[in-house]
Amino acid sequence: MITIYTTTWCPDCKRSKKWMEDHKISYQEINIQEDEAAMEYVIKVNNGMQSIPTIVFPDGSILVEPTNRELEEKINQFN
Repeated sequence: MITIYTTTWCPDCKRSKKWMEDHKISYQEINIQEDEAAMEYVIKVNNGMQSIPTIVFPDGSILVEPTNRELEEKINQFN
């Protein structure tokens, strides 16, 4: 399962989620504003930065603030 760490106000988060939905890719969303442990995780994997969206893939790889093209390239690796 793909996990997307987001906030409600983040335009890049909205764009990434819309891209996933448009391509019928299922994912779990975790709002870091509502989950302190998730916020700490995002900060840890982004070298102290609260960078979102942080997207974690089933193989453990991570994309941070990806473009739609980067998302497409990554998803194609799993197909």
